[in-house]
Amino acid sequence: MTWREDVARDLVKNSGPRMELFVRGEGAYLWDADGRRYLDFLAGIAVNSLGHAHPVFVEAVSRQAATLAHVSNYFATPPQLELAAALKRLAGTGERGRVFFGNSGAEANEAAFKLARLHGLASDGSVVRPRILALTGAFHGRTMGTLALTGKPAMQEPFAPMTPGVEHIDSTIEALEAALDDRVAALFVEPIKGEAGVIDLPDGYLQAARELTARHGALLIVDEIQTGAGRTGDWFGFQHAGIVPDAITVAKGIGGGFPIGALVTFGDASDLFYPGTHGSTFGGNALGAAVAAAVLGEIENAGLVENAAVRGAQIRDAVAAIGSPLVSGCTGRGLLIGVRLTSAVAGLVVSAAQERGLIVNAANDETVRIAPPLNIGDVEIDEFARLFADSLASVSSSLEVSA
Repeated sequence: MTWREDVARDLVKNSGPRMELFVRGEGAYLWDADGRRYLDFLAGIAVNSLGHAHPVFVEAVSRQAATLAHVSNYFATPPQLELAAALKRLAGTGERGRVFFGNSGAEANEAAFKLARLHGLASDGSVVRPRILALTGAFHGRTMGTLALTGKPAMQEPFAPMTPGVEHIDSTIEALEAALDDRVAALFVEPIKGEAGVIDLPDGYLQAARELTARHGALLIVDEIQTGAGRTGDWFGFQHAGIVPDAITVAKGIGGGFPIGALVTFGDASDLFYPGTHGSTFGGNALGAAVAAAVLGEIENAGLVENAAVRGAQIRDAVAAIGSPLVSGCTGRGLLIGVRLTSAVAGLVVSAAQERGLIVNAANDETVRIAPPLNIGDVEIDEFARLFADSLASVSSSLEVSA
């Protein structure tokens, strides 16, 4: 029996067919069960910040697993406190910042959803801010709460009705100005809409969002799950805009492959939760927190935030130099890049790339997403450019033949 038959027999059919069976990773490379090597320019969808089997990651897992893994949130542990302090420092929350730990980005956004609801209550418990705003095309998770925030009707339809109170608006400053009023509890926004196709916000959007939410007393909650941990060339995407939000959510890259998520609050938003309003059995356990602290430490010590900015520009230049008629340009920032195509053939490009030993993915039909480890260098980028050029040429040729 093949592994594909095992998948079909044993795994829930909540996604498409698995594309490959990987058995080992090292650095920016993966190996399948037949020993074939692949260049990984997806990094587990912006998760594996240090690549695969990085010594810092391996040592942190081994050391902490041999010391203390889990005690529940009835108790504190040194790794949990170390990680919370690091996230506050890197995000620039100041002393008043606070951190809630969960196990994923969806859990972080669930906590943020509750934060927004609490902000919408008057002192007597009545709801005075019933509205929560999010953007069309946004992706904040697949749980019932975060699905309500996710601006993708096709994802929502099988599970309707959604949690009430969420409204989706276009990603324009004009739409934001028209929607915001004193009945809005919070605005959720991604600095770059990764799952929608690596879509950049309009220039000045985050600054306008900060000014307008502050004017109306609403929270500005920035979803940094895909853009955080240095991926965009700053620690967090909001920092490029020079603003201070009320809360951010983080996950993916902060754990480098270990499941962990967090809500980080700023200022008055830090006082909204009180005992009993939220919790997580595994959130912030010693093992996950120790690994995330080690990953963030390595990103900082190795200068990988700066590397993301430099290598991102290098990849964009490499894509432009290919000169493929299928490519119309690039979006995104740092090492979160969307290669825009002139035809709806992203799936074909991804398949052609995998056949040649390159892992990327289709963020939508017209966008190939590139999100390699933050520590890539010249060798990997040169190999990527060659393999991606061959993949584009193959698809272009097949389109010409079919025409």
